[in-house]
Amino acid sequence: MEIIMNIIRGILIGIANVIPGVSGGTMAVSLGIYDKIISSVTGIIRHFKESMWFLLQIFIGVGIGIIGFAYAIEFLFGKYPFPTAMAFIGLIIGGIPMMLDALQLDLRRKHKKIGAGHVSAFLLLFALAVALPLIGTGTEADLSTIQVKTIVILFFIGMITSATMVVPGVSGSMVLLILGYYNSIISEITGFLDALKEMNLTGVGHGFAVLMPFGIGVIVGIVVIAKLIEWLFAHYRAITYSAILGLILASPFAIFINQYKTGTLSFSIPTVLIGVVLMLIGTYVAWFLGGLGSQD
Repeated sequence: MEIIMNIIRGILIGIANVIPGVSGGTMAVSLGIYDKIISSVTGIIRHFKESMWFLLQIFIGVGIGIIGFAYAIEFLFGKYPFPTAMAFIGLIIGGIPMMLDALQLDLRRKHKKIGAGHVSAFLLLFALAVALPLIGTGTEADLSTIQVKTIVILFFIGMITSATMVVPGVSGSMVLLILGYYNSIISEITGFLDALKEMNLTGVGHGFAVLMPFGIGVIVGIVVIAKLIEWLFAHYRAITYSAILGLILASPFAIFINQYKTGTLSFSIPTVLIGVVLMLIGTYVAWFLGGLGSQD
């Protein structure tokens, strides 16, 4: 049962990583497994068997979520942008009480109160998460031809994207959108899968040439940023929680700002009602899965 639940959590994290404005790190926090993911990545050498088994379950889910939702994202956000956004906002909201509890627990343990450092960290990262979607996306990258320079760029793009995927509240997809690689990467994923189904070796080779350096960059970025976050939790735990909370609370604003800029934000009484219901369902799902994650 635990294996299935971890795969489901991974699927939700993978889906979150595909949606601009939604953070996979935020979803991991909401589902109660963020600390466990970070400790598994940084402790993979010391506790190889346990860490690899847990990460394998999560990454299987992430892969299913990314691949499956790469096809669905255009349809859902094209046809039902507001209800879809509200469902993910619910998933984000469901993890906030757990974050507040963790912050208060750390403050009580150290006999401290919320101070200027905590407030500053919260406001700074809140502003960062809101500002990201306001930055122009620029022109979209052309990945139709692969050169050595393209491979190097894709590696570093993967590193940057994965770092933002790990940090709660910062959307890796939003960063890809800003850098001009979001639509290109999504197209390469779906194109690669279509080529596999059709046994189109040329298409498979091209997709592999694009996705391989990007994927390696993602793995390297996750390891590097996980080490940094582990250090922050060890030395500045409460301030780090405050910063993460700022990023999380800013996520709904980022989602709607992105929809407004792309012209997909629209309201009607039925969509608002459906959106509210989906938000409540998402909140409960995150609360339920987060509770299970905190008990693992």
